[in-house]
Amino acid sequence: MSRNPQSEALQDRYAENGGVKIHYVVGGEGPLVVMIHGFPDYWATWKPLMGALQAAGYRTAALDGRGYNLSDKPEGVEAYAMPNLIGDVAAVIAAEGGVDAIVVGHDWGAAIAWQVAIHRPDLVSRLIIMSVPHPTGFGREMAGNTEQQKNSQYARDFQTPGFEKHLTAEGLAGWVKDPAERSGYVEAFRRSSLAGMLNYYRANYPSGGDGAPAVTAQDLPPIQAPVLVIHGMQDKALAAAGHAGTWDHVARDTTLLMIPDADHFVQHDAEALVNRTLRSWLADRR
Repeated sequence: MSRNPQSEALQDRYAENGGVKIHYVVGGEGPLVVMIHGFPDYWATWKPLMGALQAAGYRTAALDGRGYNLSDKPEGVEAYAMPNLIGDVAAVIAAEGGVDAIVVGHDWGAAIAWQVAIHRPDLVSRLIIMSVPHPTGFGREMAGNTEQQKNSQYARDFQTPGFEKHLTAEGLAGWVKDPAERSGYVEAFRRSSLAGMLNYYRANYPSGGDGAPAVTAQDLPPIQAPVLVIHGMQDKALAAAGHAGTWDHVARDTTLLMIPDADHFVQHDAEALVNRTLRSWLADRR
């Protein structure tokens, strides 16, 4: 398994949620930061940020989502329903002996992080979101934004039974710009369940389209933790407009950082700015 040369003390560990083992990689000492990747990705997407936060005095735990890499790969769509994904995050926090954590998520990891903060506010001391709007904002865009509806067609395709036959480990790793890292991604995806990856979409992604409401407006409780949202404005999958009004769903302070020249994988496209922003934002709330 590839390792961050700046974080040689990283350790592989496992948490368990309902008989499903969740692999995560941990390092550093200090307040716990749990990091959740998206699609198609695995724990190593966080290596640069892990190094930056460990140097600032945090303990980072980056997990492989169920279905990915070294985590268990349960069969069936329902195994990937949101309550199970929330439980996976809770299991990692518990395995580290934590009561709560700073929760960081990108893509599906961000969608999960929002839901952890909504349904298990006791687990989240600070919330850091990359790319994915609050569920209410995303539902609004899916219902009325034709650009977002068009950009979500890939997710409709993913929901089609058997679509995983069109995917390969090499193709899924195509977005990785660093050749030294790409080989690790290919290995991780070869160990993963392609059906499991798509089951995140089948179990949780809103259905609908053609202007019809994809998500019914929900009366969700406000987020009880300070929130930092980071979005790459070149993102082709998620419209920046979805973040408008995020502050209406947060009871604490809300910070939005929009990066004009960054794409969907904002933690890599603007690595230095993202890492610096997280360290500064967390330091102000420590």
